[in-house]
Amino acid sequence: MARPAVLITGAAKRIGAVLARRFATAGWHVVVHAGHSPEFAREFAATLPSAEVVEADLIDRDAALAMIDDLAVRLPDWRVLVNSAAVFKSDTAKAIQPAVFAEAMRVNAEVPTALAQAFLAKAQARGGKRVIQFLDQKLRNPNPDFFSYTMAKHALASTVKMLAMAQTDPASRVYGLAPGAMLPSFDQASHEHELSGRMNLLERLTDPAELADAALFMADGWLASGETLFIDSGQHLLAQARDVLFLARQLPEDQ
Repeated sequence: MARPAVLITGAAKRIGAVLARRFATAGWHVVVHAGHSPEFAREFAATLPSAEVVEADLIDRDAALAMIDDLAVRLPDWRVLVNSAAVFKSDTAKAIQPAVFAEAMRVNAEVPTALAQAFLAKAQARGGKRVIQFLDQKLRNPNPDFFSYTMAKHALASTVKMLAMAQTDPASRVYGLAPGAMLPSFDQASHEHELSGRMNLLERLTDPAELADAALFMADGWLASGETLFIDSGQHLLAQARDVLFLARQLPEDQ
């Protein structure tokens, strides 16, 4: 296989699909991870120049690690792991909902960290390995909504510098990538997304392609290991009392 390989979790839908297409266009072999819709993932992968599909439910840590073991044996130049898959379920700071919390911590923090550790230890790569952990602008601009999700993203963020410091190969890098509001989320209507997506310093909708370009830049390893990029049109520099999803609903309908 002449192309370098990248595994992107949750790569068949939403932001993951944007990243997958960007890497594929740039000449990478894209491993499209599917958690629950493998047939949809296969249809998507067939539209890319070089791609394959792997399946694993990220709630199952053993299955996720088995996926890494298989790829580490098969791929001769597996350079990048992008942990973009996440669960985003509603709860608040008033009281932890045990099921929501457990799923968020497993899928959004524990398993991405375990995948990164296994990839860094086992993958074959030329010129160093790159881990890109998807975080959230809520790290700098927190609010009480989606409480367990935000806790899990903070936990994952804490691993970026620690994993970077632990690497003995100076060519390997561990990064964080923190997006803001980009695509409609949760139960948003399109007009709500149009409003909420502009609640940033630049008052503009952030194009998901900007996030894909940032990930591709990180894949080359130009940044110092342990760094995090915020791709959110300045949203992380604001102080917002609630998630923008709910802030948009509080505005008059004519705005």
